[in-house]
Amino acid sequence: MKFLDALLGRSRPVRSHLEHMMSISTAALAFAASNGLAWTGSAGICFRSLSSSQFADLQRELAALLDVSGRETGTDTLIKEDSFGYHWVVLNDPDFEDLVTTIHMVSLTLSEHGFRDQLLAAAFHFEDAESTGIYWIYNYKRGLFYPFVPTGARTRDNALELRMQAVADGELPLETDQSKWYALWELPV
Repeated sequence: MKFLDALLGRSRPVRSHLEHMMSISTAALAFAASNGLAWTGSAGICFRSLSSSQFADLQRELAALLDVSGRETGTDTLIKEDSFGYHWVVLNDPDFEDLVTTIHMVSLTLSEHGFRDQLLAAAFHFEDAESTGIYWIYNYKRGLFYPFVPTGARTRDNALELRMQAVADGELPLETDQSKWYALWELPV
């Protein structure tokens, strides 16, 4: 099939490597030590929904799984729909490792149920010394991270995003194509 795709000029999306997302755990320590970025205790995973009974069953299973996981780790969870029609699993926990593990578990659950292509992004919320909200976004389609610094209604701080890219170089698998640094407006995390 790859030959036909090449012959007909079609391209396939890059398959993300979910284990790449786990690199945020060690990167967070480096961010705090060298740049004063503090973890806010909030993260989320965004996915597209489908109107199918299989998806409704998955949502119930996911809610039950998050309930059990939350009781074990103390992670507060909320499943919500944003104003753009995307679903979010919003997580709050002072233990960063618990949040990263829970996001990975949600990602695997969605993937194992055939919804891998519905996964859009995971967002990890940090703040700098001036309390500027800095998000590290994991793009599931690309399997890479990029910084996102919203500053208001549909505006972002590109200069700070570029500085954050330099800070994370060597710490995270980074998206180098800045045209793929998609804005996630109205983040619920």
